Amino acid sequence: MALSVSNLLVTDDLTIFLGLIAGTVFLLRTFYRPQPLVHPILLGRQSEVARVRNPGESAVYRNYGTGLMNRFPIRPHKDVQVLSDLLRPDQDSQRTLWNTKISNAALQDRVASFGTGILRLAGLRSQESNVLILLNDCIEFLIADLALSSHSIPSMTLTAPHLLSPILDTHPPSAIITQAEFLPTLLELIYDAGEEGKHHTIIVVGEPSHSVMASVASKVKILVWADVEREGFKVEKIMSPLPKPADVFSVSFFSDSNGQIQGTQLTHANVTAGVAAIHALFPVSSMLSTLDTIISSHSLGGTYGRAVAYTALFEGASFATMTSSKLFRIDEVTVKQDVADILSAQLHAIPSATILFLKPSHLETLVDAILREAKKSFLLNAFAWRHKIADIAEGFVSKDTLWDRLVYDGARARVIGEGAGTVRTVIVGEGLLPAKVVMPARVALSCPVINALTHPAVVGPVLATNALDLQNFTKLEESANHSLALVGPPTVSIEAKLLGVDDTAIEEGGEDPTGTLNVRGPPVTRLLAGDEMDTSASGYVNVHAGESAVDEDAWTNLGVRIKVHTNGSFRVVA
Repeated sequence: MALSVSNLLVTDDLTIFLGLIAGTVFLLRTFYRPQPLVHPILLGRQSEVARVRNPGESAVYRNYGTGLMNRFPIRPHKDVQVLSDLLRPDQDSQRTLWNTKISNAALQDRVASFGTGILRLAGLRSQESNVLILLNDCIEFLIADLALSSHSIPSMTLTAPHLLSPILDTHPPSAIITQAEFLPTLLELIYDAGEEGKHHTIIVVGEPSHSVMASVASKVKILVWADVEREGFKVEKIMSPLPKPADVFSVSFFSDSNGQIQGTQLTHANVTAGVAAIHALFPVSSMLSTLDTIISSHSLGGTYGRAVAYTALFEGASFATMTSSKLFRIDEVTVKQDVADILSAQLHAIPSATILFLKPSHLETLVDAILREAKKSFLLNAFAWRHKIADIAEGFVSKDTLWDRLVYDGARARVIGEGAGTVRTVIVGEGLLPAKVVMPARVALSCPVINALTHPAVVGPVLATNALDLQNFTKLEESANHSLALVGPPTVSIEAKLLGVDDTAIEEGGEDPTGTLNVRGPPVTRLLAGDEMDTSASGYVNVHAGESAVDEDAWTNLGVRIKVHTNGSFRVVA
């Protein structure tokens, strides 16, 4: 006897209910799947590649964001020509710099007062004198830098304390600015040098102790910062001719990979181009603003750290640095680049951090700490990790997901504290980031993580990944656990090419170009040549880019071995 269809399809209320749930889940998965933050086509070709190349070289690469007519952006705003223009007059709100809440107008007044005071009391002369800034990161560093540059008095900065003694021997400054706690060490170095008949002028930030002042020799003149600023405040301000963008306003000394001392000259145009490059790292949907608080691990003595600080000034954002950026210390304690170091910036009276400029070791320890806290949720963490990875694979990252509310928000709060809910972008530089850290970092922080390549001869980032590029290529690497993370295409102000590439491997084997990175562009500074570094004194060597002083189109060899992938993104190779 034939069975009817109704006899074959026997259902009950539970079957219908489960069917509705299954259909609803399918529809939600289909229509509410997160959309990628940037279209994948835009990530397929991240560099504009020249059509020709020379033998033994790669083609020339540029960022697609460079703009029309292939003109490099050399300033973040049309009205910014020199360093002092980064203090925008249209911003009248107060921001916090370390522990000082100050507006641009008040900061300009302090800059003008200190500039007038140091000219009167220290006897400095425009375009003739120079000043060595031996300050740890603080607002006085920025005031001194801005004041000296406005009067065309070049400053000298160091990226490491061991450079002080040889620089004092080879480049004796007209004046030195230092902090009160470092004054005894500085005086000891001056006395040990035993330079007969040479006088030194030292401006001290803070109050030097009576015992130190009693030991000051007659050839040393001590001025207190507050007195210098007060002197300039009570008299008519001295106005010097405006500097030009191409004028050198500072020299930064650093050690290369071989431990040899090198110096690089910074012009106003170098710094404004570096600020423009950092400004361009942020997508239009999340640009920097006066509501941001920037925390940096990079010392102002270096070119990159100074670019970060001046970006904060230009954007009107609050700014502070971490303890590890402190170069000049009276103790011999080595500050670890860990979570405690990141949190040390919040000891200043600043709002919660929104932008973090970290070093690779900072990011590694931070991510490890957050994921350890997340694992305390046991089974829930496994589901959270799986879904976060799936969202990132779709090109989407956000702190507003269910899994963040259940797992990662609490984990971040227990590690970072107040900044757990405010940090929206992390930028890693001054070091090499392992590829295996990138994906866990995106899960743990639930925000864009930008990896940048930096160099002491370039103001701002040289190469940097797209903030919204969430692609993961570690599985394609033969040794993913040992490979380094992508550092992205050249930034908007940089042209890059590789030297020493294997032509046969490229043309016949179809391999990606691999060679030594060479760059040029507005943020690239001029490295001092051997004779300018006084080779007779400390064994300084001639550098490969000394000719850039006479040829603006000269390439600077950064000495970093790079591989360029098909999509125009770069990776550092060992």
